[in-house]
Amino acid sequence: MKLYQFLKWKCLTNSGGQAKHLISTGSVSVNGQIETRRGRRLIHGDLVSFGNIQEIFSDEDPSGRKLGN
Repeated sequence: MKLYQFLKWKCLTNSGGQAKHLISTGSVSVNGQIETRRGRRLIHGDLVSFGNIQEIFSDEDPSGRKLGN
């Protein structure tokens, strides 16, 4: 899953456009590093930080099924 998609999917932003803007301005980090590539592909276990929020990316949905990329 791409970084901007993850932000939208987890309801951390209101839209994909807002997610892309926040990423391009350096407001989002992955594993402690500022990430400005909105198309950055996340892998299982990546820590995504935005403001005071931290989310760990899982490549499975709550029922244990693998998410598609």
